[in-house]
Amino acid sequence: MTNKSDSTKWIIGIGAVVFVGVLIFLSMRQTQQKYEVCLAFKGGSHCATSSGSTYDEAVRSAEDIDCQYLANGRDETMVCLTGTPTSVKTVQ
Repeated sequence: MTNKSDSTKWIIGIGAVVFVGVLIFLSMRQTQQKYEVCLAFKGGSHCATSSGSTYDEAVRSAEDIDCQYLANGRDETMVCLTGTPTSVKTVQ
């Protein structure tokens, strides 16, 4: 009876270590790309830095931040997000 209990504890322990390892790996991988994106809208400009697992994801996230500062309301935000960034720089 004790052997079964000990082996169950080992299996649970190994499973927990593997689970934590996978979580760490995935969170490190998600922020591989980091960019500073500048956007101009209605006479104003703003630069934001964002991270993502891909170029498109990181740039889109920074554009969202920029448009939050530059646009007033949902309609202007939608128009702002269709614009092209004035600059995109890789950040180390």
